[in-house]
Amino acid sequence: MGVVSRSWDGGVNAERDPAELQHALGVPIMAESLERALTHRSYAYENANPPTNERLEFLGDSVLGLVVTDTLFRGYPNLPEGQLAKLRAAVVQMGALAEVARELSLGSYVKLGRGEQVTGGRNKSSILADTLEAVIGAVYIDCGLAQASALVHRLFDPVIARSARLGAGLDWKTSLQELTAGHLLGVPEYQVEESGPDHQKSFNAVVKVGGRILGSGQGRSKKAAEQQAAEAAWNAITAEAATPPLTAENGTAENGTAENGTAENGTAENGTRHQRPDPGYHDGKDDGGQAAGSAPAQPEP
Repeated sequence: MGVVSRSWDGGVNAERDPAELQHALGVPIMAESLERALTHRSYAYENANPPTNERLEFLGDSVLGLVVTDTLFRGYPNLPEGQLAKLRAAVVQMGALAEVARELSLGSYVKLGRGEQVTGGRNKSSILADTLEAVIGAVYIDCGLAQASALVHRLFDPVIARSARLGAGLDWKTSLQELTAGHLLGVPEYQVEESGPDHQKSFNAVVKVGGRILGSGQGRSKKAAEQQAAEAAWNAITAEAATPPLTAENGTAENGTAENGTAENGTAENGTRHQRPDPGYHDGKDDGGQAAGSAPAQPEP
């Protein structure tokens, strides 16, 4: 059974019936286990401290990591270890998990305290990612690794496929550092400023390379802003490297271009200078071929 996608309800209403989520997951998880996986600590603090989802989150993180790592190892046999690590990090990072959780409308099922509800907790990436890991952990406990693995594949195989096409975009900060090291440009330096209230902060980042600001970015987290700035800097350096300098070897101005050692309209070719005559140029001879100003040749007797 595929994942049923529903629209997110905006976040301050009471949570939806977990039985709907159980149907969407398509696994025989027990209602009690699913309820615990959906219980955030903010709810527990306000409701006599029932068990929260934190331990299940810890377990689900490992199950997710194992399944994704195994999938990458088998599915991309030609990738070196470093690229596999970047790809795995892109798949299991908080933003990717939160997007998968939003496709499940997971935020509308989470049991939250009132404070988290009114500040948009149902759509917070950190809460969504943690809850999804807790659900995976609960599925592993109730249904075993095979079904947990099948669920991870249904949810994350599209994420793996998209991430595998990103190239340098798997981790712009790491890619930028590798690029600057290869061009001997120095280590990138990031400067980040934050603004806005605590529950809705915005971050602005710039990155300097060799004293020059080469990129800037914005995001809801410091990491997101730095990644965007790193992407801009990576693109700027790559564009500069792809532009050849204006030299005689690679081509100069039009009507004076050095090509294979020869310049049009005035070039040395095989050591000899050949210059086209100027339209106003006179070679010192009249139309008969004799030098201008010289005595005419005398006929022989």
